[in-house]
Amino acid sequence: MTAPPMPLEVNPNVLHRWRRERREHGEKAFSGWGQRRADESQVAELDRKIGQQALEIDFLRRCLQRVEEQRRLQALTGRPLSTNRSSKK
Repeated sequence: MTAPPMPLEVNPNVLHRWRRERREHGEKAFSGWGQRRADESQVAELDRKIGQQALEIDFLRRCLQRVEEQRRLQALTGRPLSTNRSSKK
């Protein structure tokens, strides 16, 4: 003969929270064993930061390429390159 199942003691507040999460987020409310639903606004903010950093990296990479090209040209010609700045007297 098997013993009757032990009753699970779940705080009523937890049950209310689970119901609310299911109602607000549908199937995304409980994504799996031990996994928490990602905060969508935080994920969106991190995506924006990654995009901004990618733009900055591309810009800086192009700047570095220009500097390296100027240095190579200067090394070949043996004279400093002129700048676009005008000298004030």
